[in-house]
Amino acid sequence: MATEYGHRTWSQFADEDDYPNVPDRQEPARRHFLPPALRAPVEARTWREFGYLLLSLPMSILTFTYAVTMISIGAGLLITFLGIPVLAAGLAGLRGLGAVERARARGLLHLDVESPEPLRQKKQGAMSWMGAVLKSGASWRHVLYALLHFPWAIFGFVVSVTFWTVGWSLFTYPLWQWVFPMYTGQDGIQLYGDETHRFYLDSPFEILVTCLIGLLITLMTPWIIRALTGVDRLMVLGLLGPSRLVTRVVELESDRGVVVDTAAADLRRIERDLHDGAQARLVTLAMDLGLAKEKLREDPQAAARMVDEAHGEVKTALQELRDLARGIHPAVLTDRGLDAALSSLAARCTVPVQVEVDLPYRPAAAIEGIAYFTVSELLQNVSKHSKARRATVDVWRSENRLMLQVMDDGIGGAGLGQGSGLSGLAERLDAVDGVLAVDSPKGGPTSITAELPWRG
Repeated sequence: MATEYGHRTWSQFADEDDYPNVPDRQEPARRHFLPPALRAPVEARTWREFGYLLLSLPMSILTFTYAVTMISIGAGLLITFLGIPVLAAGLAGLRGLGAVERARARGLLHLDVESPEPLRQKKQGAMSWMGAVLKSGASWRHVLYALLHFPWAIFGFVVSVTFWTVGWSLFTYPLWQWVFPMYTGQDGIQLYGDETHRFYLDSPFEILVTCLIGLLITLMTPWIIRALTGVDRLMVLGLLGPSRLVTRVVELESDRGVVVDTAAADLRRIERDLHDGAQARLVTLAMDLGLAKEKLREDPQAAARMVDEAHGEVKTALQELRDLARGIHPAVLTDRGLDAALSSLAARCTVPVQVEVDLPYRPAAAIEGIAYFTVSELLQNVSKHSKARRATVDVWRSENRLMLQVMDDGIGGAGLGQGSGLSGLAERLDAVDGVLAVDSPKGGPTSITAELPWRG
């Protein structure tokens, strides 16, 4: 799904090639002869996550000790002025340790967590910086992470090391069982012993059972490790990354920028089309009518021909104005809704299109307009690039979402790659919390689904 924002207008999307004739760049998936349960113990992911759990213990000890020490000293000194800078320095240090933890999660867990929101200083200076650190919610989330992660890191370290060492030790027991009689003076691992009886795992059957038990524990260990690191992922995401509120504010600011830029681009396009099209024709028409007026007495036949030509120019100018008005907001959409407007689009498409609209009532005018122009651009792509014989348009409501689906039996190959018209369309939908999904394998068929918020 496209996430970078562009500044293209609705009329530009269909002019780009959304069906490029390029070879499929996806590498073939690696074929494994062993099922996931059997290859998990030796996979790189298991070793990386086990390394993460091993490093978590010393890192959590360092972070927990630093947090408790600095916060305790700072809180104790709050009766003096020194407590505030000590607390601020402690929180700033925890933010630095949080950056190390995010880097560790990125390298070993392949978890990419963005940095939390930066400090917002109203003024320059040490006092303003200390106030910003103390007021930042991200700083105190780092404190909470340091306090909560310490006991969890101990638990994860103990469990992972225990299962890892016991599993591999028992699984490889047939390879090193000879160490006991040679160096320790006993027959094997002592399973039970008291003053009179001792039981050793030394017979071939007992060694085989021990190996099978070790194999079972070894196969279980990767999934236990993944469950443990799953909790670590949640902690890093929830406490060391940006808050959901801040992330949502950033998204809304970006969406607002997209909406403002595209609105300005639409206004420039309308101004350009009026200046280069209808306005130029009207200026020519006025000049022709002026010449016809001068020739009316001298050469009535020439004046009549000029009036006929002017009449044709008037019709052409009116058609251009109608097309321009339809590109801004079609009258049939305002008067009769999506069903009639999409049927009108289908009638103008070069490919036979079947339209089916199943809506309980009309959505908000803005959402209705976006849905109309989305289908319009998709049908233009079908006409220009798909080489399809027929297409379908389905519109329905699913809970609080307006769903659009355009399908064709063409050559396929459409995608949301950078620079394609569909990527620009996805950006426009994203600005209103919409989603565009493309399913278009080579050779077809193509199915493009758009999802918009339902606002009645």
